[in-house]
Amino acid sequence: MIRCLAVDDELLSLDLLEDNIRQVPFLQLVGRCSNAFEAIATMQKEPVDLLFLDIQMPGLTGTQFLQSLPNRPMVIFITAYKKYALEGFELDVLDYLIKPVPFERFMRAVNKAAEYLALKQTPAPAAAAETVQADYFFVNVEYNLVKVVISDISHIEGWRDYIKIYCCNEEKPLIARLAIKVLADRLPPGRFVRVHKSYIVAVDKIAAIRKNRIFIGRHIIPVSDSHRDQLFTIIGPQNIK
Repeated sequence: MIRCLAVDDELLSLDLLEDNIRQVPFLQLVGRCSNAFEAIATMQKEPVDLLFLDIQMPGLTGTQFLQSLPNRPMVIFITAYKKYALEGFELDVLDYLIKPVPFERFMRAVNKAAEYLALKQTPAPAAAAETVQADYFFVNVEYNLVKVVISDISHIEGWRDYIKIYCCNEEKPLIARLAIKVLADRLPPGRFVRVHKSYIVAVDKIAAIRKNRIFIGRHIIPVSDSHRDQLFTIIGPQNIK
């Protein structure tokens, strides 16, 4: 069961959101709030797994509220404005929905949250078996489970509700229906780094870095300002001569 909190300053939007949540068997609404301050008070009392969050609210905007949280739950923005989409994804939200939200689109977003939570709660492989189990994973590609060997991956691109997995020994990427954040949290730390809201790269496959661009083979990958420090932290000063 995913414990949800709905935050929106419009009463009608809250009512519609509550109705959608109550139609989904694996969602549990623990509260509804009309502003960020009510949400803070509720989250101090109730554990929250998933936050449905409006952006334009009085007092404290949704993005300001999210930036203030030390331990963030999963977040799905629901707003009437498209212009905040880039800022939202820079904050690693799971999805960004534009009002009015069709129920089918709402379900796609909450299914993404369920997939993310399931992967996050999957126990890591035991140390003895890690060399065997952690070398690969499977993704659903056109109704087939396709094995991906982690050491073959050069980079991953997020593309709407899908990801493209580029492997060194394949001409074309694998395209799977999965949020890039879900996969990012399950890749071996130190070997892969998020360099942009839409890109993850394998550190050992980087051929060159020039300003805000990474070169891997024939691919040129952007590095966002918000992820640049993380990239150079993982590369490490000892490897820069």
